[in-house]
Parts: sequence; structure tokens; C-alpha cells
Amino acid sequence: MPRTLMIAATALALAGCTVGPNYARPEMAVPARYAGIAPAPAPGQGIDPARWWTGFGDQRLNALIDKALTDNPDMAMAASRVRQARLQEIVARAQGKPQVNADANVSHVEFSRNAGLASLGRLFAGGTGTGQTGAGIAPPGGGVTTYALGFDASWELDLFGGARRGVEAARARIEAAEWTRRDAAVTIAAEVADAYFALRLDQAQIALIESEIAKAQRSIEIAHHQASAGLTPSIDAIRARGALTQAQARIEPLRADADIRIHALGILTGQPPEALLDDLRTPGAELGEAPAVPVGLPADLLRRRPDVRAAERRLAAATADIGVQVANLYPRVNLTALGQLLSAGLTNFVSQDSGQLVGSSAISFPLLDWGRRRAGVKIAREAREQAYIDYQATVLRALRDVEDPLTSLATERRRNAVLRQSLADATRSAQAVAARHQAGMVAQDAVLLADIQQLAAREQVAASDALLRQQTAALFKAIGGGWGEEIQSAAR
Repeated sequence: MPRTLMIAATALALAGCTVGPNYARPEMAVPARYAGIAPAPAPGQGIDPARWWTGFGDQRLNALIDKALTDNPDMAMAASRVRQARLQEIVARAQGKPQVNADANVSHVEFSRNAGLASLGRLFAGGTGTGQTGAGIAPPGGGVTTYALGFDASWELDLFGGARRGVEAARARIEAAEWTRRDAAVTIAAEVADAYFALRLDQAQIALIESEIAKAQRSIEIAHHQASAGLTPSIDAIRARGALTQAQARIEPLRADADIRIHALGILTGQPPEALLDDLRTPGAELGEAPAVPVGLPADLLRRRPDVRAAERRLAAATADIGVQVANLYPRVNLTALGQLLSAGLTNFVSQDSGQLVGSSAISFPLLDWGRRRAGVKIAREAREQAYIDYQATVLRALRDVEDPLTSLATERRRNAVLRQSLADATRSAQAVAARHQAGMVAQDAVLLADIQQLAAREQVAASDALLRQQTAALFKAIGGGWGEEIQSAAR
């Protein structure tokens, strides 16, 4: 088979040819620092960004996030997509490699009674059947049975690297799927933290209002006794009862909202909505201050943000896809070989004389396809352009995701300091008014007003504390916190 050998030699000479553009990681310009924020320590100093939620010092929060990262359906879906992408790489690797199949068949032909023996002789080399001749030529009305067993191999040579580009694209998509899985982990951890801090705010406000209700009930009793003795007007008792009913009306929506938060946490942890009601209805230990976030520099986002890394890998895959389409513009070369045992009888089936070998080679040139192949190349180039735009947009969104909570945190910290001062003033005022009331210098309504102002100040501080925690969680999410860097394979 000299022609086949010549084609194979030519194929080996061209094996290093890979068409299509080679991928280069894009250089994305980012600011040197965040607007209005002094450079912060790089991620990894102090608190561990991979498990940032532990910085809040709440064991229940830690347990909730750990369970969500294990059992949340979104995490299961992301893991399945990673496995699917790895299987797609196996498919891509099979392209451009020899394919071998085993074949076995038995065929039987019954001849027409009106057929001539000469024409049958040209078609068949031997046979068995009713009324057969010794030479294997069946007479009219007879039949021929043929037995075949063998292997066939085919190989479409990857002369221009289309299959290699396909493997390159498949690898990039595996890495994109892995980064997407990590991005799901970052998002889920932040969602659990946000819902948990909102729940703790509801519970803190409920506790404050319950304390106020108990105080109002005592005030009503005192006011009734004093009114009965003629020491104070009955209007004081009426006002105290009005304050009580207002507090009771406010607490019910908060309880309903707390249950809704618990339902959300149940779903986030992969459980029915009511699964955590018994565990979370009782408030946990008092939360400490929100931890400081090691923001680092904007350039760190290109390394730490999983969504940015996933977008970059999708761009790499789209670039490789161009080479797959360009390879379709060039000739295709196929080598085929067939080795089999072929016989008209089983008695001599397994013998040297039954052996049959066939080899062939073929080359096809695209001549007229009405622009289909070139359109495929242009489609792939547009897909690559879209992937590049998506990468740019993802980087810009990442920068904004950091800038927004940074600004909000700085503003809320200043507001929190003012609210705490206001609470201190309201507390001192309530204590002074209560002392004056006991001395008979002010009426009961002054005490009620001071208590209401103090309660409002406490609720505002509690809400501000919860907002600081939620914004801190959002900032950790924005910098890409929530995954470890021990797996480096996806960074290629």
C-alpha cells in the first residue's frame, strides 16, 4: 500500500500544523486602588478569606454555611456541570484518533430462478445452500450463505489541528465549570450570612420590644393604682395602655419575618423550609463586631474572583473554537483498514485461506458548500468577541461590587457611631426622667415618651449593627472570598 504510506508520511509531516489563533490571557486595565479607600492588606493576612464567616465568631452561622456548601442544590448542580465538562473532554480527545470496531455477520442470498449463472459467478466467490455447485456458484433458485468476522479501523488524520483545538476548548470549559462551581460557593455563603444576620436583627428587635412590653405592663399597673388612689389622673393609665398595644402590634410582623428568614435558611441548606424553625427560633449568643475585610488591591480581583476566572476560561474556550472551525476549511484525510475472516462455510472459516485484508485512503477537498464553512469560522469569531466583552463586563462588575460595599461600610460606620451616641443620650435622658417622675416632678407621659425614644435609639443601633454585618459579608463576597487556593489546576 505505497499510496497509503505516502499519505501517512505526509500526515506526520503536517502533524505540528495547528490552525486558528493561539490564546493569550487578556490584559485588563484596573485602577491602582479603590476610590477614596487607603490600600488595605492583601487577602490572606489576618482573617482567612476562604472561611471568612468564621470571623464573626458565631458557631451557628459556621454550621449553616458549612451545610449549605455541602447540601445546597445549586452546589450539586455546579458539581454535576464540572463532571459533564470532564466527560466532554473525553469526547474531544477521541477526535482525530484511530477508531477500531469489531464486526461479525452472516448473510444469505436466495437467487432468482431467472438469473444467469455467469452473472452470479461474477458476484460470488463461494457458497453453500440448496442445489449449490462445488465452486460456490448457486444455480437459479439456490442460495449462498457467507460468514464474516473481523476488525475495521479508521483514522481521520488531524492534519490541521482541529481536534487539538477541540481538546483545548474542552479543557478550558472544564476550568470554567470549576470556577463557576466556586462562584456558586461564594454566592451561597454570602446569601446564608445575609439571611442569618437579618434573622438576628429581627430577633434583637423582638427582644427589645418584649422588654418594652414588660415595662409598659408594669407602668399600667402603677398608673392604675395611682389613679385609684387619686394620686394621678386616669389619662396616665390610658396612655400607658396605648404604648403597650402599639408595642404588641409591632412585634407580630417581626415574628413572621423571622420565620420567613428561617425558611430561607432551610432552603439554602438543602432542607425543607420548616426544618430549622426549632433550632433557630431561639436567639443565639450575642454577635460581636463585624471583622475587618482584607480588601487588597483591584488587581487581586483578577486572581481571586471566581466569576472573573470563569469568564476568562470561557474566552479561552471560544478562542480555541475558532481553530476547530478553521480546520474545516482544509482537506480531510481518512485511512481505513479492514482485516477479517470470510468464508462460505463454517468448516473452513478459521483458516489462513479465509483471511482477507483491505486498506484504503481517501482525501476530500471542500469545493462548494455555499459559504457554510466560512460562516462557521465567522460565527466562532463572533462568539469569541462576545466572550471577550463578557470578560470585560465581569471585571467591571467585580470592581463595582467592591466599591459599593466599601463606600456603604465607611458611611455606615460613621452613622453607627452617631447612633450609639444618640442611644447613650436617650438612655441618660430616660433615666433622668424616671428619677424626676419618682420624685413627683413630671407626669407619667414624660416617662413613656422617654422610654419610646430610648427604644427607637436601641432599634436603630441594632439595625445599623446588622447592616454592618451584611455589608461586610457582601464585601467578602465581592473580593471572591469563600474558596481556597489549594487547587491550582483551574488557574492554567
